[in-house]
Amino acid sequence: MKTGIPPLIVGNWKMNPQSVSLSAKLGAEFKKRLSAISGVDVVVAPPSIYLESVHRARNSSKSYALGAQNAHFAQLGAHTGEVSLPMLKDFDVSYIIIGHSERRALGETDVLVNEKLLAVIKAGCTGIVCVGELKRDHGGHYLSHIEAQVRKALVKVSRTKLSQVVVAYEPLWAIGTGKNATPADIYEMKLFIEKVISDIYGRNYAQKVRVIYGGSVSGKNAQELFVDGMVDGFLVGGASLHPEEFIQIVKSVRER
Repeated sequence: MKTGIPPLIVGNWKMNPQSVSLSAKLGAEFKKRLSAISGVDVVVAPPSIYLESVHRARNSSKSYALGAQNAHFAQLGAHTGEVSLPMLKDFDVSYIIIGHSERRALGETDVLVNEKLLAVIKAGCTGIVCVGELKRDHGGHYLSHIEAQVRKALVKVSRTKLSQVVVAYEPLWAIGTGKNATPADIYEMKLFIEKVISDIYGRNYAQKVRVIYGGSVSGKNAQELFVDGMVDGFLVGGASLHPEEFIQIVKSVRER
Protein backbone atom coordinates (compact mmCIF):
# COMPACT_ATOMS: atom_id res chain seq x y z
CA MET A 1 0.00 0.00 0.00
CA LYS A 2 1.31 3.46 -0.93
CA THR A 3 2.41 5.60 2.03
CA GLY A 4 -0.10 8.35 2.71
CA ILE A 5 -2.48 7.19 -0.03
CA PRO A 6 -5.62 5.27 1.04
CA PRO A 7 -6.46 1.88 -0.49
CA LEU A 8 -8.91 2.07 -3.40
CA ILE A 9 -11.94 -0.17 -3.90
CA VAL A 10 -13.84 0.20 -7.18
CA GLY A 11 -17.20 -1.48 -7.70
CA ASN A 12 -17.81 -2.10 -11.40
CA TRP A 13 -21.51 -2.94 -11.82
CA LYS A 14 -20.98 -3.71 -15.51
CA MET A 15 -24.41 -4.07 -17.25
CA ASN A 16 -26.34 -4.41 -14.00
CA PRO A 17 -28.87 -4.10 -12.36
CA GLN A 18 -31.98 -4.33 -14.53
CA SER A 19 -33.84 -1.16 -13.52
CA VAL A 20 -33.44 2.43 -12.38
CA SER A 21 -35.19 1.65 -9.09
CA LEU A 22 -32.75 -1.16 -8.30
CA SER A 23 -29.76 1.06 -9.07
CA ALA A 24 -31.13 3.76 -6.76
CA LYS A 25 -31.73 1.18 -4.03
CA LEU A 26 -28.14 -0.08 -4.31
CA GLY A 27 -26.79 3.46 -4.33
CA ALA A 28 -28.71 4.33 -1.17
CA GLU A 29 -27.65 1.10 0.55
CA PHE A 30 -23.98 1.79 -0.16
CA LYS A 31 -24.36 5.34 1.14
CA LYS A 32 -25.79 4.00 4.39
CA ARG A 33 -23.23 1.23 4.90
CA LEU A 34 -20.13 3.15 3.82
CA SER A 35 -20.81 6.26 5.86
CA ALA A 36 -19.28 4.63 8.95
CA ILE A 37 -16.12 3.45 7.17
CA SER A 38 -13.07 5.68 6.84
CA GLY A 39 -9.53 5.31 5.54
CA VAL A 40 -10.58 3.75 2.21
CA ASP A 41 -11.40 5.42 -1.10
CA VAL A 42 -14.49 3.73 -2.51
CA VAL A 43 -15.82 4.19 -6.05
CA VAL A 44 -19.11 2.90 -7.45
CA ALA A 45 -19.28 2.64 -11.25
CA PRO A 46 -22.82 1.91 -12.49
CA PRO A 47 -23.87 1.86 -16.15
CA SER A 48 -23.97 5.42 -17.50
CA ILE A 49 -27.74 5.33 -17.84
CA TYR A 50 -28.01 4.85 -14.05
CA LEU A 51 -25.56 7.56 -13.02
CA GLU A 52 -28.32 10.08 -12.34
CA SER A 53 -30.27 7.72 -10.07
CA VAL A 54 -27.17 6.69 -8.11
CA HIS A 55 -26.04 10.32 -7.91
CA ARG A 56 -29.42 11.26 -6.41
CA ALA A 57 -29.33 8.32 -4.01
CA ARG A 58 -25.86 9.28 -2.83
CA ASN A 59 -27.04 12.90 -2.53
CA SER A 60 -24.25 15.02 -1.02
CA SER A 61 -22.66 12.11 0.83
CA LYS A 62 -18.90 11.63 0.47
CA SER A 63 -19.08 7.99 1.55
CA TYR A 64 -18.18 6.94 -1.98
CA ALA A 65 -17.21 8.55 -5.28
CA LEU A 66 -18.93 7.95 -8.59
CA GLY A 67 -17.15 6.29 -11.47
CA ALA A 68 -17.98 5.58 -15.11
CA GLN A 69 -17.26 2.38 -16.99
CA ASN A 70 -16.15 4.20 -20.12
CA ALA A 71 -15.85 7.66 -21.68
CA HIS A 72 -15.13 9.11 -25.10
CA PHE A 73 -12.06 11.29 -25.49
CA ALA A 74 -13.96 13.98 -27.43
CA GLN A 75 -15.93 16.69 -25.64
CA LEU A 76 -18.87 16.53 -28.06
CA GLY A 77 -19.65 15.70 -31.66
CA ALA A 78 -20.88 12.99 -34.03
CA HIS A 79 -20.08 9.96 -31.85
CA THR A 80 -23.28 7.93 -31.73
CA GLY A 81 -23.70 5.88 -28.58
CA GLU A 82 -20.77 7.48 -26.77
CA VAL A 83 -20.69 9.50 -23.53
CA SER A 84 -18.36 12.47 -23.02
CA LEU A 85 -16.46 13.54 -19.92
CA PRO A 86 -18.43 16.82 -19.54
CA MET A 87 -21.63 14.76 -19.51
CA LEU A 88 -20.24 12.45 -16.84
CA LYS A 89 -18.95 15.31 -14.71
CA ASP A 90 -22.50 16.69 -14.55
CA PHE A 91 -23.21 13.74 -12.25
CA ASP A 92 -20.08 14.30 -10.17
CA VAL A 93 -18.18 11.41 -11.78
CA SER A 94 -14.52 11.56 -10.80
CA TYR A 95 -13.14 8.14 -11.85
CA ILE A 96 -13.24 6.52 -15.30
CA ILE A 97 -12.47 2.86 -16.03
CA ILE A 98 -10.38 2.68 -19.20
CA GLY A 99 -9.45 -0.33 -21.32
CA HIS A 100 -11.34 -2.96 -19.32
CA SER A 101 -10.67 -6.43 -20.71
CA GLU A 102 -14.28 -6.72 -21.87
CA ARG A 103 -13.90 -3.54 -23.91
CA ARG A 104 -10.49 -4.54 -25.25
CA ALA A 105 -12.14 -7.76 -26.44
CA LEU A 106 -14.49 -5.58 -28.50
CA GLY A 107 -11.55 -3.87 -30.18
CA GLU A 108 -10.42 -1.10 -27.83
CA THR A 109 -6.74 -0.56 -28.65
CA ASP A 110 -3.77 0.67 -26.64
CA VAL A 111 -3.82 3.87 -28.71
CA LEU A 112 -7.46 4.51 -27.80
CA VAL A 113 -6.75 3.74 -24.14
CA ASN A 114 -4.04 6.41 -24.19
CA GLU A 115 -6.30 8.97 -25.88
CA LYS A 116 -8.97 8.37 -23.25
CA LEU A 117 -6.51 8.58 -20.36
CA LEU A 118 -5.15 11.92 -21.58
CA ALA A 119 -8.71 13.27 -21.90
CA VAL A 120 -9.65 11.98 -18.44
CA ILE A 121 -6.61 13.65 -16.85
CA LYS A 122 -7.29 16.92 -18.69
CA ALA A 123 -10.87 16.85 -17.36
CA GLY A 124 -9.52 16.60 -13.81
CA CYS A 125 -10.70 13.02 -13.28
CA THR A 126 -8.77 9.86 -12.39
CA GLY A 127 -8.29 7.13 -14.97
CA ILE A 128 -8.34 3.47 -13.92
CA VAL A 129 -6.31 1.80 -16.66
CA CYS A 130 -6.89 -1.94 -16.94
CA VAL A 131 -4.07 -4.23 -18.10
CA GLY A 132 -3.80 -7.99 -18.19
CA GLU A 133 -2.58 -11.05 -20.07
CA LEU A 134 -4.57 -13.84 -21.71
CA LYS A 135 -2.22 -16.54 -20.48
CA ARG A 136 1.08 -17.09 -18.72
CA ASP A 137 4.06 -18.81 -20.30
CA HIS A 138 7.22 -20.25 -18.79
CA GLY A 139 9.35 -17.86 -20.86
CA GLY A 140 7.82 -14.82 -19.19
CA HIS A 141 6.58 -13.29 -22.44
CA TYR A 142 3.41 -12.20 -20.65
CA LEU A 143 5.52 -9.64 -18.79
CA SER A 144 6.40 -7.98 -22.11
CA HIS A 145 2.70 -7.81 -22.94
CA ILE A 146 1.90 -6.06 -19.64
CA GLU A 147 4.86 -3.70 -20.03
CA ALA A 148 3.69 -2.69 -23.50
CA GLN A 149 0.14 -2.02 -22.26
CA VAL A 150 1.41 0.15 -19.40
CA ARG A 151 3.92 2.09 -21.51
CA LYS A 152 1.43 2.74 -24.34
CA ALA A 153 -1.24 3.88 -21.89
CA LEU A 154 1.12 6.43 -20.33
CA VAL A 155 2.37 8.08 -23.54
CA LYS A 156 2.40 11.88 -23.05
CA VAL A 157 1.19 11.60 -19.45
CA SER A 158 3.13 14.10 -17.36
CA ARG A 159 4.81 12.89 -14.18
CA THR A 160 2.97 15.67 -12.33
CA LYS A 161 -0.35 14.04 -13.29
CA LEU A 162 0.44 10.51 -12.11
CA SER A 163 -1.74 10.92 -9.03
CA GLN A 164 -4.65 10.84 -11.50
CA VAL A 165 -3.66 7.39 -12.73
CA VAL A 166 -4.58 4.00 -11.28
CA VAL A 167 -3.48 0.72 -12.88
CA ALA A 168 -5.83 -2.23 -12.46
CA TYR A 169 -4.24 -5.61 -13.11
CA GLU A 170 -6.81 -8.16 -14.33
CA PRO A 171 -5.37 -11.51 -15.50
CA LEU A 172 -7.82 -12.82 -18.09
CA TRP A 173 -6.73 -16.40 -17.53
CA ALA A 174 -8.00 -16.19 -13.94
CA ILE A 175 -11.43 -14.67 -14.64
CA GLY A 176 -14.32 -17.08 -15.10
CA THR A 177 -11.98 -19.96 -15.96
CA GLY A 178 -11.90 -21.88 -12.70
CA LYS A 179 -8.23 -20.94 -12.28
CA ASN A 180 -7.22 -18.49 -9.58
CA ALA A 181 -4.35 -16.04 -9.44
CA THR A 182 -2.42 -16.64 -6.22
CA PRO A 183 -1.30 -13.81 -3.94
CA ALA A 184 2.24 -14.56 -5.16
CA ASP A 185 1.12 -14.10 -8.80
CA ILE A 186 -0.50 -10.80 -7.92
CA TYR A 187 2.46 -9.54 -5.89
CA GLU A 188 4.86 -10.39 -8.72
CA MET A 189 2.79 -8.38 -11.18
CA LYS A 190 2.29 -5.47 -8.81
CA LEU A 191 6.06 -5.16 -8.40
CA PHE A 192 6.58 -5.50 -12.15
CA ILE A 193 4.05 -2.77 -13.00
CA GLU A 194 5.64 -0.46 -10.43
CA LYS A 195 9.07 -1.16 -11.95
CA VAL A 196 7.82 -0.28 -15.43
CA ILE A 197 6.38 3.02 -14.18
CA SER A 198 9.57 3.70 -12.19
CA ASP A 199 11.66 3.13 -15.31
CA ILE A 200 9.62 5.82 -17.09
CA TYR A 201 9.21 8.42 -14.35
CA GLY A 202 11.47 7.51 -11.45
CA ARG A 203 10.55 5.70 -8.25
CA ASN A 204 9.30 8.72 -6.30
CA TYR A 205 6.77 9.62 -8.97
CA ALA A 206 5.78 6.00 -9.54
CA GLN A 207 4.69 5.79 -5.91
CA LYS A 208 1.80 8.11 -6.76
CA VAL A 209 0.19 5.42 -8.92
CA ARG A 210 -2.01 2.92 -7.11
CA VAL A 211 -1.87 -0.62 -8.51
CA ILE A 212 -5.07 -2.51 -7.77
CA TYR A 213 -6.21 -6.04 -8.60
CA GLY A 214 -9.32 -7.19 -10.44
CA GLY A 215 -10.12 -10.85 -10.89
CA SER A 216 -12.87 -12.73 -9.07
CA VAL A 217 -12.40 -10.72 -5.86
CA SER A 218 -14.84 -11.77 -3.13
CA GLY A 219 -15.47 -11.29 0.54
CA LYS A 220 -13.75 -14.62 1.16
CA ASN A 221 -10.44 -13.95 -0.59
CA ALA A 222 -10.10 -10.15 -0.39
CA GLN A 223 -8.10 -9.97 2.82
CA GLU A 224 -5.59 -12.63 1.75
CA LEU A 225 -5.14 -11.03 -1.67
CA PHE A 226 -4.68 -7.60 -0.11
CA VAL A 227 -2.27 -8.65 2.62
CA ASP A 228 -0.17 -11.18 0.69
CA GLY A 229 -0.61 -9.69 -2.78
CA MET A 230 0.43 -6.26 -1.42
CA VAL A 231 -1.90 -4.45 -3.83
CA ASP A 232 -3.34 -0.98 -3.26
CA GLY A 233 -6.94 -2.09 -3.56
CA PHE A 234 -9.37 -3.92 -5.85
CA LEU A 235 -11.50 -3.57 -8.96
CA VAL A 236 -14.56 -5.60 -7.96
CA GLY A 237 -17.09 -7.02 -10.42
CA GLY A 238 -20.02 -9.22 -9.41
CA ALA A 239 -19.46 -8.85 -5.67
CA SER A 240 -20.05 -5.09 -5.95
CA LEU A 241 -23.75 -5.78 -6.58
CA HIS A 242 -24.13 -7.37 -3.14
CA PRO A 243 -23.84 -4.73 -0.40
CA GLU A 244 -22.93 -7.13 2.40
CA GLU A 245 -20.09 -8.73 0.45
CA PHE A 246 -18.87 -5.45 -1.01
CA ILE A 247 -18.65 -3.88 2.45
CA GLN A 248 -16.71 -6.92 3.63
CA ILE A 249 -14.18 -6.31 0.81
CA VAL A 250 -13.93 -2.63 1.74
CA LYS A 251 -13.31 -3.48 5.38
CA SER A 252 -10.63 -6.01 4.44
CA VAL A 253 -8.29 -3.28 3.18
CA ARG A 254 -8.41 -0.95 6.18
CA GLU A 255 -5.38 -2.65 7.71
CA ARG A 256 -2.45 -4.50 6.15
